[in-house]
Amino acid sequence: MDIVVEKGCGLDVHKETVVACIGGSGIKKEVRTYSTFTQELLRLKEWLKGQGITHVAMESTGIYWKPVFNILEDDFEVILVNARHIKHVPGRKTDVCDSEWLCKLLRNGLVKGSYIPVRDMRELRDLTRYRKKLVHAIASEKNRIQKILEDANIKLSSVVSDTFGVSGSAIIEALLRSELTTEEMSNLARGKLKKKKDVIRASLVGKVTQHHVFMIKTSLEHIKSVEKLIDGIDREKEQKLENYRDEYELLQTIPGVKGHGAASILAEIGTEMERFPTAEHLSSWAGMSPGNNESGGKKKVCGTTHGNKSLRTTLTECAWAASRKKDCYLRAKYHSLVGRRGKKRALIAVGHKILIASYHILKHKVGYKELGGDYLDKRRKEKITRSYVKRLASLGYQVTLADVA
Repeated sequence: MDIVVEKGCGLDVHKETVVACIGGSGIKKEVRTYSTFTQELLRLKEWLKGQGITHVAMESTGIYWKPVFNILEDDFEVILVNARHIKHVPGRKTDVCDSEWLCKLLRNGLVKGSYIPVRDMRELRDLTRYRKKLVHAIASEKNRIQKILEDANIKLSSVVSDTFGVSGSAIIEALLRSELTTEEMSNLARGKLKKKKDVIRASLVGKVTQHHVFMIKTSLEHIKSVEKLIDGIDREKEQKLENYRDEYELLQTIPGVKGHGAASILAEIGTEMERFPTAEHLSSWAGMSPGNNESGGKKKVCGTTHGNKSLRTTLTECAWAASRKKDCYLRAKYHSLVGRRGKKRALIAVGHKILIASYHILKHKVGYKELGGDYLDKRRKEKITRSYVKRLASLGYQVTLADVA
């Protein structure tokens, strides 16, 4: 087998220890173990530099690889390997064997490095992912309040579409103060809800105890505190985006992609599209395209591949927003698929379209080009015409086609 890397090192990274194995031309294979304290990692770095190591390979073990990568990235070409892509010889599973196996695979060019964005993008990624977690925490608290209201037999959610909208929030605050009657609380309704005052009044008749009031107040205070954290994250995120303002604005030209969605996409895939040879490579890396499962000349049905879960979630959310936008190609694409493939598969397909568009936007620095809501109809005009003619003929009609000037 040809040697690709002259001098390389394989690292088996754990929470408390790092096992390093070096090998190559002109040096003797040697295995050393270091702790994960910073001073020990610096000693590891000096040892590798003294041996003339140029490439380092290590598994992406949880978050434990990050401090090692941060120390070694400036002096070596660090290749982060997905643990699923490495299979060891059964029965020989030790830390030393793992490091030796990584070193051997590295020198023979059999490992494929994971995509690691630059430091600014990694920091932006931390912010966008944490913000998403906080938004989920707020949603959980709102669901908890809904359950408490149901426990008190307050049926507000059965009448109001958004329990935490302007009208719903005002009614809940009045309910907690216990100062207003149901008639007075129903008068707090705004907009179209004014027509439902009688139903709202009936929904507010329940048995609210002091325990219910305490639990709801606690959840509301938690929501307010989390919202303050989100505001701080948004300000920090805007500062991180200053150097990528053009790309950030261009991504928002895609239907369904607005501020938070554009920031998340940018944080996950970065701006250097040269790392992905084609848009299809990016789609496969993100887990937005089906995998290949062929045997004996037969292709078997398989789902999407493992990929970037955070990016996949963001693209699905943007696809849902795009499916509701009028006179839009992405909306037409969604409705062309949802009838025969279902909502989930249709959203994945639209999210795939958004990712492909993002790739070309970031690579060529151009805005999104809208094809129009009738693009698919024009593209499949003859097929659609034959289908309608055949359907009318089956109903007993004789159809004559004529072009309309």
